[in-house]
Amino acid sequence: MEEAILITNGMTAEHKNNIAQTIREYSKRLLGFIKQRIAVDEDAEDILQDVFYQFVGNTEPIEQAGSWLFKVARNKIIDSYRKQKLPLVDDLYPSTDPEDFDWKELMLTADSNPETEYLRNLFWEELQQALDELPAEQREVFIQNEIEGIPFKDIATSSGLSVATLIS
Repeated sequence: MEEAILITNGMTAEHKNNIAQTIREYSKRLLGFIKQRIAVDEDAEDILQDVFYQFVGNTEPIEQAGSWLFKVARNKIIDSYRKQKLPLVDDLYPSTDPEDFDWKELMLTADSNPETEYLRNLFWEELQQALDELPAEQREVFIQNEIEGIPFKDIATSSGLSVATLIS
């Protein structure tokens, strides 16, 4: 079992040596742990630096330095994922005119990469939530017209409702 480490503002030489020894002992394993979970090496190194910065600045006793370091690293990795901004559709599929963007091209294309898969899943989840909020008749008309591509005229014929009623 590792010794408890207490770091105070007025560090003694022994404390400094203890910190330096712990950093030397864990830096390679900790960096490897972080790199397995972070794609960009520079970001992994930044997280490692943040972990050691928190370690050096800690004023509470640490019973198991290794466990503490890996727990802080895991939390920093999670924080980095939370801070990442998701790409905008405009960034992934730039167009000079927003009216030219066709969602069907994105949703029904055979192209499969992580971005399009994510956007497809997000689109269908949001669409399903919106459809669930509609009354059953409106939902059915929307699905028939927008998703199945059935013209309002044909829906009106089969349902007995006027086209104007279906549109509204």
